[in-house]
Amino acid sequence: MEESPRQRKIATALQKELAAMLQEEIRNQGVSSLILSITKVDVTFDLSLAKVYLSIFPKDKAENYLKGIQENHSQIKHGISQRMKNQLRRIPKFSFYIDDSLDYIDAVSDT
Repeated sequence: MEESPRQRKIATALQKELAAMLQEEIRNQGVSSLILSITKVDVTFDLSLAKVYLSIFPKDKAENYLKGIQENHSQIKHGISQRMKNQLRRIPKFSFYIDDSLDYIDAVSDT
């Protein structure tokens, strides 16, 4: 099923705000060796759930950081609701995943 224009618009706004918030948090913790980017956000049709795909470098720390993000998802949701209170009435529930599509592309190109 194809995304509606509203879903795409909300996904893009969430991606932008989440990236800014998470990168700000990393800087505040003084971690300079970590690069985190949000590669994609998929929002369900009813806007109740957002799947957030993360790319984290270095890869050996990715699982650790993903676990920390998942454990703090309620604080992240609260932070996003503060940032987007004028844009969205209800903030979707977030689920976070590691985006391994780049690893897949590397594996395919190496063969």
